[in-house]
Amino acid sequence: MKKITLLTLLIFFSSVAIFSQSVDELISQADNYATKEFNNQKALETLLKAEKADKDNWEILWRISRSYVDIAEHLPAQTDKQKEDQLALYQKSLDYANRAITLAPNKSITYLRRAIANGRVALFKGVFSVIGIVNSVRDDLNKAIKLGNGGNDVLATAHYVLARTHAKVCEKPYLVRLPLGLGWGEMDDAVKNFKKAIELRPNFRMYYVDFARTYITLENYKGAKELLYKIPSIAEADEDDDIVLKDSKQLIEQIKNK
Repeated sequence: MKKITLLTLLIFFSSVAIFSQSVDELISQADNYATKEFNNQKALETLLKAEKADKDNWEILWRISRSYVDIAEHLPAQTDKQKEDQLALYQKSLDYANRAITLAPNKSITYLRRAIANGRVALFKGVFSVIGIVNSVRDDLNKAIKLGNGGNDVLATAHYVLARTHAKVCEKPYLVRLPLGLGWGEMDDAVKNFKKAIELRPNFRMYYVDFARTYITLENYKGAKELLYKIPSIAEADEDDDIVLKDSKQLIEQIKNK
């Protein structure tokens, strides 16, 4: 009886090890598709396969949330049907981020992914028409930063998205947005968070170009030029880096005499 029990346990633990390895391998493959090959659809397919094997794995769920955003933001959005399809993917991203938070409420990445998904929904619908969502984005980013885990890339992204959120809110005058509950937006906070994002992750082009845009809004052309001139020397790390480089050159041309 003891031999049977021991054999059963050995088989059980061996199965668990094989299962875990399989899921870990799928996650690794998905990360490679998402961050190296920039094949977002393949990353999603791989992660959905992993989810079937382990439906309550928060590491899988936040990555699925990421994939839906990555796919949606590159879809065409000219027709009503295309816009509906795009919004549906952002909503799916939000659903998965919420599930990830339920399972891992102490992880910065889960709140960051919900903030990004909600941010996309807010931009889609119009920031000033979905005040509650915008406030939720701010709160989730502050939560992610306060938790302070996940590594420099995660925290840098949280500071970057928070910087963009402040800058976006400040597109309307303070006295206009104050009654809407968006009086918290500050350009000084946008600048502070852009600086922190670059400090944590200095080799990411998008941070520089969006920070430069904020400086241009503030008429700090010297600061904007310093940021933009650095972009060509930064190695590509994102699927949109060629677009960022093109945008940076256009911005330099626009402000070259200022």
